[in-house]
Amino acid sequence: MPYQCPLCHQPLSQQDKTWKCANNHQFDEAKEGYVNLMPVHHKSSKNPGDNKEMMQARRAFLEAGHYDPLRAKVVEKLATLLPEEAEQLLDIGCGEGYYTSGFADGLTQNHTHSPSLTVHGLDISKVAVRYAAKRYKQCHFCVASSHRLPFADQSLDGVIRIYAPCKPEELKRTIRPAGILVTVTPAARHLYQLKELIYNDVRLHDMTPETLDGFSLIDDTQLHYTLTLSGAEATALMQMTPFAWKTSEAVWQQLADSETFDCEADFAIRVYRRNEDNAPECLSKSQPET
Repeated sequence: MPYQCPLCHQPLSQQDKTWKCANNHQFDEAKEGYVNLMPVHHKSSKNPGDNKEMMQARRAFLEAGHYDPLRAKVVEKLATLLPEEAEQLLDIGCGEGYYTSGFADGLTQNHTHSPSLTVHGLDISKVAVRYAAKRYKQCHFCVASSHRLPFADQSLDGVIRIYAPCKPEELKRTIRPAGILVTVTPAARHLYQLKELIYNDVRLHDMTPETLDGFSLIDDTQLHYTLTLSGAEATALMQMTPFAWKTSEAVWQQLADSETFDCEADFAIRVYRRNEDNAPECLSKSQPET
């Protein structure tokens, strides 16, 4: 396990239910199986991240299968582009584990990678990680900041970042040469119909790929399809978005009263490879999928 101490950055070793470094900093494993590597002084609030209500809304929406095509597409990219000998894969911002468990199961079923591959999930929300660890025993979960990854230098073969923030320096530090980073961001028309309910002038998402020092963009795919939602599902989806705070009571009621609500899902899925040298790599540009 490549965990490192979030206080002194020394390697952590597990002794029974405790993780300990050479400087005797200790982190107990919770009964659900996760470890909290989020020191109190690193928190911006008492309970950062999604609260119980937000987590439950997200879980209900995801378990209804609406984002299954996205999860399947990311698994496809991992099966094709993650190094075959990969042993450590991290899902940043894992939430309640829907994607993380899907990556572990998908790669196992594809038989494309080493059976020793370990899939980690990391999130700042203790509520979400507790649920994930209790339910998905095939993965390893920790509570930690995505801006201070508790992993050793060059210890990760791959990282998935679905909407989650992370300092580029931390990605460069923890991903080993020839390892990959998979990012998922909103493409131009993602959730356009929800945004129409809030904004008079809806702006399309910027499709410019992120530039990351030490990485080359090797694959760029757009996934687009229509979601047909019940009123409850549309409400849950709105609760998952950053513009939920701007939603009026009238719009919440409109969504709740809807028999069906059609909304576009539009994702930009990009794969970057950690450079071994400064040689440029080829970019595979895929057409939008519907």
